[in-house]
Amino acid sequence: MTTHIIVIGNEQNPEFEAAISVGLNAFNDQMTGSNDRSPLTVIVRDPTTNEALGGIVGRSSLGLAFLDLFHLPDSLRGGGLGTKVLKAFEDEARTRGCRSAVLYTISFQAPGFYEKNGWVRFGEIACDPEGASRVFMSKKL
Repeated sequence: MTTHIIVIGNEQNPEFEAAISVGLNAFNDQMTGSNDRSPLTVIVRDPTTNEALGGIVGRSSLGLAFLDLFHLPDSLRGGGLGTKVLKAFEDEARTRGCRSAVLYTISFQAPGFYEKNGWVRFGEIACDPEGASRVFMSKKL
């Protein structure tokens, strides 16, 4: 019997991530008969310098949009831009045929913002620091 080596790491490994992704994607394609996964980004750029200031990094796959990262600097918050960026993400997801979207945020980040925009909590798990939690949310598109 072959003894396999198990290695635990603490650094990103693009080669390993690519290998896992290829294998998992091939399995999913075989099971579903489709390959519709695609990155979905919404970028807010400075009108003068064209520098990326913030926005959303996400993806879509199998009728679901995943909002992975969303950040705007403090100077761009409070004026409705965040809602416009979120709406652009949701609209693009709908265009791609997504019926729902999911995300997680942390209790000290923005669950109230998402709730104001029609997102619903479907789970919560305690995390550090004490009293904080990961808040899992979804929205029907």
